[in-house]
Amino acid sequence: MQYSQKVLDHFMRPHNVGQMENPDAVATEGSPSCGDQVTIYLKINPDTLVIEDVSFLSYGCASNIATASIITDLIKGKTLEEAKKVTWRDAMEALDGLPPVKVHCSVLAADTVQTAISNYEIAHGLKEVPDFGKETIIEELKKIIYPQVGEDIVSLKMVKYVGFDDGNVLIDMNMMSFDQWRENVAQEIREHLEKYPAVKDIQINFP
Repeated sequence: MQYSQKVLDHFMRPHNVGQMENPDAVATEGSPSCGDQVTIYLKINPDTLVIEDVSFLSYGCASNIATASIITDLIKGKTLEEAKKVTWRDAMEALDGLPPVKVHCSVLAADTVQTAISNYEIAHGLKEVPDFGKETIIEELKKIIYPQVGEDIVSLKMVKYVGFDDGNVLIDMNMMSFDQWRENVAQEIREHLEKYPAVKDIQINFP
């Protein structure tokens, strides 16, 4: 597997790494049991809403550490609104690319940043807690990258149907039995949705 020199540099000498004391916002995404987890800490100026400091802890591979490192560089000094516009593609491009099977690491880093920002905004009355529904499920599915090609499963039309009723999530997938990534994708779907209190059960159907 080929990594760019920037990925190797951020892996060997990560920026902004370490637990922050008394952060204004924090978020953790991913799961060590599945290989990757990132925690992002933010220090935010309450008057200007500028991210004055940021740090991270990472459990995972070289790409996971490198993407967390670069995305903290990208958001430091930005306002919350500016930081919201920083995407996983920005992180990947700043690292001169990632192998397709590692693109999900940049998604994880970007997702954790957005969750930390959202946590701050909700805690300080800057936004309301969003209602959970079908739209939320679809947005979460867009964060799941199909490893073979490095694109999300919604864009690739791998999701045939999404339903939500009384806490029960139903997802019909368009992935054949011989697809080696089916179980990985199913596990990621569960990870992305189980964190929501409104979700009681998740049923994922394959052909």
